[in-house]
Amino acid sequence: MLSREENDYLTQTGPGTPMGAFMRRFWMPFMLSEEIAEPDCDPVRVRLLGEDLLALRDSNGRVALVDQFCPHRRVSLFFGRNEECGIRCVYHGWKFDADGNCVDMPSEPADSNFKDKVKLKSYPVREKAGVVWAYMGPADAMGGMPELEWMEVPDDQRYMSRWYQECNYAQAVEGEIDSAHVSFLHRKIDNDAKNKAALTGSYFSGDTAPKWKVVDTEFGMTLGARRIVEGGKYYWRMNQWLYPFYTMIAPVPGESRTVRMWVPADDGTCNIICVTYNNERPVTDAELHSWQNGLSSHAARIPGTLIPAANAANDYNIDRQVQRDETFTGIVGIRAQDAAMTESPGPIVDRSLEHLGTSDTAIIKMRRLLMEGARALEDGHPPAAARDGALYRVPAYSAVIAEDADFDERPEILEGMRVAPAAVKAAE
Repeated sequence: MLSREENDYLTQTGPGTPMGAFMRRFWMPFMLSEEIAEPDCDPVRVRLLGEDLLALRDSNGRVALVDQFCPHRRVSLFFGRNEECGIRCVYHGWKFDADGNCVDMPSEPADSNFKDKVKLKSYPVREKAGVVWAYMGPADAMGGMPELEWMEVPDDQRYMSRWYQECNYAQAVEGEIDSAHVSFLHRKIDNDAKNKAALTGSYFSGDTAPKWKVVDTEFGMTLGARRIVEGGKYYWRMNQWLYPFYTMIAPVPGESRTVRMWVPADDGTCNIICVTYNNERPVTDAELHSWQNGLSSHAARIPGTLIPAANAANDYNIDRQVQRDETFTGIVGIRAQDAAMTESPGPIVDRSLEHLGTSDTAIIKMRRLLMEGARALEDGHPPAAARDGALYRVPAYSAVIAEDADFDERPEILEGMRVAPAAVKAAE
């Protein structure tokens, strides 16, 4: 467990906080390009690391991320006019370009130079592979964007979506990297105990207490969970956690891969971008149906919003009869099942009241790595992963082997993860 002071240190990411300063050293994915697809489109409100911002695409197709509030009288520029390469406040006509420069101030005399003294806060923005990213840290510390595997696959081999979750980013990530819960939370049931299985595959139904091997890496950590399957063989599932909030979930062999970005909107809300992709083939109609309807990797949303259709207000549409007869929870969809658990303690769980066990190994280490990283930055040592995007060139991976050996001792597994054994050992 953490003390309440440590809990605050981990979960507070707003301006002026140590964890917020740590997060700001990384490029932050915050929306999909399709949300602002056209030049001079409607501006979109963005909440990021406790700041209220506005995203828009100008007349030349350039994406901007600026302060939502006009520096004149602090009214919302969401109501402004996105026109002629700038956002114009409808209150007094002040206009700002993508860099935050005031380019017109019609409410002042023509000979006034006041507009040259006023600036709207803006952040550097880049687009890559259908996602929009911002850098919110010191200009002289800007590093490379993460070079993630899904960025290189063709558009028809990936699907992406975005939604909000009503809890702190760390809480959401902890639910993701907790491999032990899969055997219970996502379980199907019927009257025959022999036919019990997890929604994610039969590998998770028998051995409900996996052996953990968590290895520190330069990008974060590899989370190895081993289960005994198929008459004495060993199923290793190597998920990845990458600084500061990325997770990669290892697919059952043959299925598509999933990457999620758990970006802090503020201390009590998480902005989630999910990418599901396949390296070998286009996504199928069946996969798209599952993802778009919230049955597996993605959350179904209330149309026209970023709010999940199954949420706390409707108790995640729990059906108690289905819970008795068909599934462990009575909640439809893995995303909704996870959200019900991670949101139910409230926006920020009081970790001083926890009682953690061996199944929480990965969670304990993630908290430690984040807090150590933030403290190191306070001491003048910036995070290496924020400078080198090439460190993110690693997938999640799973494999069934005959021998009872740790995954980092098996060259074929490390080859599948594209991680050199020497690099793993050096990082331990």
